[in-house]
Amino acid sequence: MAAGGQLLSGSFMDYTLPRADMLPFFATEISEVPSTTHPLGMHGGGEGGTTPALGAVANAIVDALAEFGVEHIELPATPERVWRAMSDARAKR
Repeated sequence: MAAGGQLLSGSFMDYTLPRADMLPFFATEISEVPSTTHPLGMHGGGEGGTTPALGAVANAIVDALAEFGVEHIELPATPERVWRAMSDARAKR
């Protein structure tokens, strides 16, 4: 951003994004681990996008409860677990 507040990069056309021919060669491997809980050994395919959200929610809860001394909470964060985390933190003080 310029001193006057004008954006210097108005679109992705202003960036030099790396392309495939600029990257070094690397080898990939497939590591198949069958599921032990599914009769065909299959894993679900939809949870990849939701997994990081769980950590973000847990961190948000811990941040909100930091003033009470809470440093960790297990998911699912039920009302009882939140209350217990606050109560345990209070007892440690």
